[in-house]
Amino acid sequence: MFSYVDKKIREKLETDDRLVTVDCQGRPINGGDKAKPFLSILGPIPIPRVIGDREWTLSWFLFVRRVELANVMDAANRVQDGNTNAFRELVQCNMSVNSIFALPGFLSQPNPLVRIHSCCLTGDVFGSMRCECGPQLEAAFEQLVQEKSGAVVYMSGHEGRGIGLWAKAITYLLQDDGQDTYQANVSLGLPEDSRDFTDAAVALRFLLKGKPIRLLSNNPLKRQHLEDAGQTVSEMVSHLAGVGQHNVRYLRAKRSKGHLLPKL
Repeated sequence: MFSYVDKKIREKLETDDRLVTVDCQGRPINGGDKAKPFLSILGPIPIPRVIGDREWTLSWFLFVRRVELANVMDAANRVQDGNTNAFRELVQCNMSVNSIFALPGFLSQPNPLVRIHSCCLTGDVFGSMRCECGPQLEAAFEQLVQEKSGAVVYMSGHEGRGIGLWAKAITYLLQDDGQDTYQANVSLGLPEDSRDFTDAAVALRFLLKGKPIRLLSNNPLKRQHLEDAGQTVSEMVSHLAGVGQHNVRYLRAKRSKGHLLPKL
């Protein structure tokens, strides 16, 4: 894995505890361990940025699934054979590199606030108001500052609830013809939601040493995914931002699927 990284550099990163391999329980794996590698975790890397009216230095951790090519090919073949459950596995086999941006003190907090944010290029980067993703991301950092600690986990492979940017763009056209965001995914023969938060749970278990989190989210399924993967969630904290005329139908569809949102 990461064959382009010189062996000496990799060894130095490991010696400096900047590159760690963990198992599916978030436990570090040493050379002689028999446990199966699950994630590679890199960091921390200092990232200065302005939040509100103050400059902060965030700690950036990156994590990526340890995937063998044979597993990718097996999942791809099962998708072609009609195994819909294999789609989720294949999505997770694309080696998406995810990130954790932590405020100072995050690792020592007994019950930190954590936002797990699914990638949304259109909203996060380009400012689209068809969803509330961009405002949610910015509001999350602002709320962490108010808490004086916490972290944002950014899941880079979750575009369009896991279907990717190209398919997401097509679903926008279907939505403009009257379908809701979930119906549009299904019309393409894709799951309503193929996201998997297991990797986030494992990375958090490693960093927080099993401590619980308060989850900044309106989505109960996100909590369920985390807890199924062993990350305790002590409570959910409501997170509503960016509501407007261009995304109210989208938010109503999310509410119909169990998101803890007010009537809009």
